[in-house]
Order: sequence, then C-alpha cells, then structure tokens
Amino acid sequence: MRLNSVDRTRILAAATEQFGLDVAVLLFGSRVDDTKRGGDIDLLVCPAIAETKELLAKKIRFLARLEKTLGERKIDVVIELPDDVRPIVRVAHETGVRL
Repeated sequence: MRLNSVDRTRILAAATEQFGLDVAVLLFGSRVDDTKRGGDIDLLVCPAIAETKELLAKKIRFLARLEKTLGERKIDVVIELPDDVRPIVRVAHETGVRL
C-alpha cells in the first residue's frame, strides 16, 4: 500500500468525523500496488448507517477535510449505498485494502 501511516490516520479521522465511528474505508486502485508510482487516492467509504439525504453533503465535507489535512491531492471517493451493485463498489471490495 502506497499510503503512509499519517495519511491513513488522517483519512480515517476525517471519515469518522463525517460518517460516524462505525465507518469503514477501503483504499483501492493503483495505490494498493507497491510496484506502481504516482496515481490518485481512490477510497470507498462504507458508512454503517446510510442516510442517503445527507451523503452528498458529508462527502463534500469529507473531501474538504482531506484537502486541509493531506494537501491538494487527487482523491476520488465512492460512497457505498445499501445493496450497492455498482461495478466500482464490487471492484473496491475485491481489490481494496481496509484502512
């Protein structure tokens, strides 16, 4: 995994702040592969309680918090919904690493 422990801690803190203590965050994509270089940070956020009316606002606040703590970096965030069957969610679960 090409994400240092400080960045992992900051990501989890921001996720917990926005989505609650029971949130799970998976890193997926090129940052999981130690042989690659560069690449954006792809995150799947799995909230324990999915209040869909608030998810967009929480996602925006989460990204803003990450920009403050990690700096300006390319970060893609996917929020998992209940019974989510999107291919990107499936791939994230199959290839991702839990932070």
